[in-house]
Amino acid sequence: MTIRVLVADDQAMIRGGLRLILEDQPDIEVVAEAADGAEAVEAARRLRPDVCLVDVRMPKLDGIEVTRALAGPGVPDPLRVVVVTTFDLDEYVYGALRAGATGFVLKDCGPTLLVEAVRAAHQGDALVSPSVTLRLLRHLTARMPAPGSADHPLSNRELEVVRAVARGRTNQEIAAELFISLSTVKSHVAGIQAKLGLRNRVEIAAWAWENRIAGS
Repeated sequence: MTIRVLVADDQAMIRGGLRLILEDQPDIEVVAEAADGAEAVEAARRLRPDVCLVDVRMPKLDGIEVTRALAGPGVPDPLRVVVVTTFDLDEYVYGALRAGATGFVLKDCGPTLLVEAVRAAHQGDALVSPSVTLRLLRHLTARMPAPGSADHPLSNRELEVVRAVARGRTNQEIAAELFISLSTVKSHVAGIQAKLGLRNRVEIAAWAWENRIAGS
């Protein structure tokens, strides 16, 4: 199965570089490029790509606005959006995740992580990489006020899964760490999302760091 990708970035050189990296993979095809946010939204709605790879800073509409338009709350048939950014734009990335992005990568992350993020989004998952997401979420949480209440509906086992997700563990790694089956891990993740009203693993990780649960 070929993963159809839209690449949106206001710099032609970066769009070209991303296209080369992605189309070097046998299962990925770049079906469109967009040079600004408005063009990205129009092309994405028209072509319905499997994954939209969107720069956080673009003319007309920025990456957060594009994400909200394509994947935000209230969108009846949301698309999967991965935001591309640099680490010093962490607030923008956090806003994009809250707007519905399924993940994000740094522009200097390297081809492997970029491809991994696209494939994860296509599978309905979100990339939570120890080298990217974990560092960013820690950086954000260090500047957030402590939560007013630690009340939550999660069981002790679900909290263990949440902490593992926040540390960037895959489902397979969580299963091995907790001595449970892969299907049980998937069941726990689905239950956690339902109880907390979260849509993906990135939001689980963000919730863990916001509530000071990730390192507890």
